[in-house]
Amino acid sequence: MAKVRLILDTRKSAKSSINGLYPVAIRLFHKKAKIIRLPYHCTKSGWDDRYMRMKKSSFKNDHIDCDRANENIYDKLHTAHKLIVDLGESINTIDVDTLVGYIRMAWDKKVDTKIRDDVDNGITLGEWGKVIIDRKRMSNKPGTAAWYAGAIRTLTKFNKGKDPRLNQITVTFLTDFQIAQEAKGNSKNGVSSYLRAIRAVYNSAIKEDQFCTKKNPFEHYKIPTSRRTKKKAIEKADFIKIRDVRYTMGSPVWHAKNYALVMFNCRGMNFVDLVKLKMGDIHQDRIFYGRSKTGDQLSVRITEELADILDYYTMGKSKDDYLFPANYNGSTTHYEKYKTLRRRMNGHLKTIARDAGIEGNFTTYTIRHSWATIAKYMGVPTEVISEGLGHNSLKTTQIYLRSFTNTVLDEANEMVVS
Repeated sequence: MAKVRLILDTRKSAKSSINGLYPVAIRLFHKKAKIIRLPYHCTKSGWDDRYMRMKKSSFKNDHIDCDRANENIYDKLHTAHKLIVDLGESINTIDVDTLVGYIRMAWDKKVDTKIRDDVDNGITLGEWGKVIIDRKRMSNKPGTAAWYAGAIRTLTKFNKGKDPRLNQITVTFLTDFQIAQEAKGNSKNGVSSYLRAIRAVYNSAIKEDQFCTKKNPFEHYKIPTSRRTKKKAIEKADFIKIRDVRYTMGSPVWHAKNYALVMFNCRGMNFVDLVKLKMGDIHQDRIFYGRSKTGDQLSVRITEELADILDYYTMGKSKDDYLFPANYNGSTTHYEKYKTLRRRMNGHLKTIARDAGIEGNFTTYTIRHSWATIAKYMGVPTEVISEGLGHNSLKTTQIYLRSFTNTVLDEANEMVVS
């Protein structure tokens, strides 16, 4: 428990060079000592250290209304002591300088009951964010860790470089952040990405009892909806064109074509999951793997086309070998290597799309969307598609299929009005 006491600060450095008097002060001890000077001065002989008051009998204090002065300094001592008692165990979460700040605020009567809430909710976005980011890195989810870190940096920069406390994040704060980002020309998708990351960190603090809020701003503030500005899927006929494109065996673009077909045959497998595959993930006629993003375990039956491709990559390999030469162990340490692999893969896919006569972007992400969209066109229920993609909610799958819905509606309208 912190302690406070009224003293006369008789240190040489505290003595006034003008009148030779010493300041009356409160000595605070909380983990370390701190002196808080009060607006009264007197000589050593004019101070009663036993009763912690200025002496009325001292002629040195004739110029002071000692009764009023002592009443004021006792009030300040009482206020400081009461604050310490009211804070209870919460006081252990703050340092002495922060406590001094709260004592001064109480003296100024700018805050009262809010001080306890501020102390209890003193954890900052950056402090708790670091915990969550470190966990993601230890769980070999460097992409998610980088997403959180980038969002926290952007929000901190908006807050004039100060790491915001979680209880400072309000609907108004979030709205101002959104407006500021959009004023800079940032897209709704980019702003939405930042805010979804902040929401994840904020809500995890509540869930783990690191923070208590009377009003969760994310339950009242609507994060701007991400808009898909480009077509994310290609047609089944386009994959037939890709199959027909020929490249020199063993060349980088030849491998890229194989990877694309493997991902397509594995129900739109993510590229990160492809490069992590090992020989031991193949059991009889199936491939078993865990999604890097969610950790969910998935199983895919090996199709005829997939089997033909795998014949080349499995030859002469043991159980612990990576299935494909673009191997990645999923660790945070080698995440930069993975980003390089993905960038090169997308570059090769761009070449493949051009050679196959496919218009628009063709990336690793396109393959996943395409599998879902083609499945929907063929009458596969959304629930089954969601299961196949390894989504945890139908809402995510429905976002994938949004463009499909629009196309169907457009075709229906053509039939009605023609």
